[in-house]
Amino acid sequence: MARTDTWLLGGALVALLGIGSSLVARRFGAPLLLVFLALGVALGPEGAGFTMAPGIVYAIGALALAIILFDGGLQTRLAPLRPAIAPALWLATAGVAITAVLTALAAMWLLGIGWVEGLLLGAVLASTDAAAVFFLLRGAGIALPKRVNGVLEIESGSNDPVAVFLTVLLCTWLSVGNVGGPGGLALTLVLHLVLGLGLGVLGGRLIALGLNRLSLPEGLHPLFALAGAVGLFAATNTLHGSGFLAVYVAGLVLGQKPVRAIANVTTVLNASTWLAQGGMFLLLGMLVVPSTLLDVLGPALALAAVLMLVARPVAVAACLAPFGFHKREIGFVGWVGLRGAVGIFLASLPLLTDLPNAALYFNVAFVVVVTSLLVQGWTLKPAAKLFRVALPRRDTATRRIELDLPGQLEFELVGYRVGPTSAVLTKNAELPGWARPAMVVREGRILLPTEAGPAQADDTAYFLAPPGEVYRLDWLFAEGNEAREAEHETFGAFSLAGDVPLGELAGFYGLPIPPRYAAHTASEMFATRFEGEVHIGDRIALGGATLVARRIRDGRATEIGIVFHTDSLGRLQRWMSGWRERLRRAF
Repeated sequence: MARTDTWLLGGALVALLGIGSSLVARRFGAPLLLVFLALGVALGPEGAGFTMAPGIVYAIGALALAIILFDGGLQTRLAPLRPAIAPALWLATAGVAITAVLTALAAMWLLGIGWVEGLLLGAVLASTDAAAVFFLLRGAGIALPKRVNGVLEIESGSNDPVAVFLTVLLCTWLSVGNVGGPGGLALTLVLHLVLGLGLGVLGGRLIALGLNRLSLPEGLHPLFALAGAVGLFAATNTLHGSGFLAVYVAGLVLGQKPVRAIANVTTVLNASTWLAQGGMFLLLGMLVVPSTLLDVLGPALALAAVLMLVARPVAVAACLAPFGFHKREIGFVGWVGLRGAVGIFLASLPLLTDLPNAALYFNVAFVVVVTSLLVQGWTLKPAAKLFRVALPRRDTATRRIELDLPGQLEFELVGYRVGPTSAVLTKNAELPGWARPAMVVREGRILLPTEAGPAQADDTAYFLAPPGEVYRLDWLFAEGNEAREAEHETFGAFSLAGDVPLGELAGFYGLPIPPRYAAHTASEMFATRFEGEVHIGDRIALGGATLVARRIRDGRATEIGIVFHTDSLGRLQRWMSGWRERLRRAF
């Protein structure tokens, strides 16, 4: 009993220390995961003397990684990231293979190992760490263009299954010696990915169905989702599919559906992911014997330099250039390839299978991951500015209050604080028709909409709104410079009168539209599409852009905004640049 209490006390103190360290890490921009890694080393064989069996570390690490991937998929919204899906998936598959091969060549030369051992080390280090990338981006106070952000987000969440498959395959090759030849390898890979993808889609739908159909007691929805994800992970692995791919895809499927208690599920999963990340690094740190790192320090640092400066940039350039990415974007994505928990976790597999040189793989991977977190982690913000991809970051969504309403899926309760400069206080701001005022909290009193009257500064206003639409209210309650950016994100940077003919609009901006639309006005198109009940924020796709109803009078759109898609925006920018050049030459 005393031993149990000691372990519980130690675990609680470590968790509290990690929570406190997260504040310090955010303040100084340090990678938080290094804090847990350092704690693990301090508790390990040459610190406090605690030891962990590689099998236990692998089991806990696999569970932690499954939770991290499920949460990453759940929080990924595919609709705004569609232009990034194809390049990100290509980078997550072919990019991992290219990175592994180039890293293997360097490892063979630097460490004097064979080509299979080199490929194993390359596979261990081939995937990136999404948690580290986005924690540091948030801490740095920068945002990225949507396509660049989408590539990093989707790639980081989907490249782990490929790295895991390659690592397991090469470990099997080194321990057994027969993996079925090229045909058997291809069949195994296809089965691995197809089962992971198919079971992931099925599992995500079943979890969503269970959350929506079962009358669960309050508070059990997050546990149901988490247990479903872990069960899916284990079942897929049992059937020889990719469990990591399955849980990521299940999270993606669940994240795109209207789900009961989704706010509670997301909150609990955020905390679970934080704990999984910290616990994973803590345990991996306990496997390290610091004195043995000196023997491989020089070659490992050289390998880290090759990975950061050659292997990753070459893989990114080869995968993203065909999709029309700018050189600056390719350069930044090439630099933001942080290695993290997955690399050290995969390096524990040779220890688990007792391969020759297992300690070498683990020690080299440990040095490379720490170097990546230190060098790339602390240079993310300067790199974003150097490659000119950094955008001013606004966090309007973090000030949004979202509450699930049990018993139905069509609406949730969303609240905003009204700032002194919020657009909702101006005469020109109108609420979308789908947003129903519910109540206002003013000076400590709860008022119904009929009692509250017009919004006032320092109010907290609550609305009933469809879960997929609430972000379109952000612009009404943002302040200062953020308000303009949020408004542009909702309505686009250009606004036109509703009576503009679509033919003229398409010709001016180079938008491909069907000829039958050319004689109609934007207002007429909205009236026809929405049967005369047009609301602020209603949207219509037109060629390579989206028209957004910005102002309404007598049920008709009198002003529209234009949100350009990636390709259309590029054409518009080139058109404007051409005219600027003509004017410069003329005058």
